[in-house]
Amino acid sequence: MDRPTETIDLKKQLKHLYNPPVGKAVFVEVPEFSYLMVDGRGLPDGPDAIAAIEALYSVAYALKFSVKKEQAIDFSVMPLEGLWWSNNMDDFVHTNKAGWLWTYMIMQPEFITHALVEKVIDEVRKKKNPPALGKVRFASLAEGMSAQIMHIGPYSEEGPNIEKIHRLIKESGHTFEGARQKHHEIYLSDPRRTAPEKWKTVVRQPYV
Repeated sequence: MDRPTETIDLKKQLKHLYNPPVGKAVFVEVPEFSYLMVDGRGLPDGPDAIAAIEALYSVAYALKFSVKKEQAIDFSVMPLEGLWWSNNMDDFVHTNKAGWLWTYMIMQPEFITHALVEKVIDEVRKKKNPPALGKVRFASLAEGMSAQIMHIGPYSEEGPNIEKIHRLIKESGHTFEGARQKHHEIYLSDPRRTAPEKWKTVVRQPYV
């Protein structure tokens, strides 16, 4: 007899991290999680970014189907996330996006292993082989104490909400300066199917 399939939805389990208040900055503590990641540089919607996102989703869905078949566990693929920073902070101030550095990533359940990721990447390479597949890596990230907020609307209008989380951090006597404290965004809406004014994005800033 086949085992009943277990269903896991991490976004619901981690609601406090993926559904912050709209327009109100709050503190959260983000533990260590594992992610599929691709690193890059330049425009958020440039060819390198698009290739990175394609590769990440190809591996993420292949992992989902592999685990469902072999372990009878059906887990929801998590939303795309992005870390953003620059070696020259003037690039951020003046929105010189060509100089931005990024890591696109998709969180994975705790039972996903390096060996399984490598196995699935080999399978994806044989079937589809997206251009950025060789850049996909599996790594952990522990952000710790952070401030975050839910932004509704186009990415270009995040400024006031970013200011809110920065202000909350500074008024609490902390700082987000330093190479490790990267601007973090979680994209909850599919821009291909949702009007820009309805896009939902979690904006997060770790601090020390």
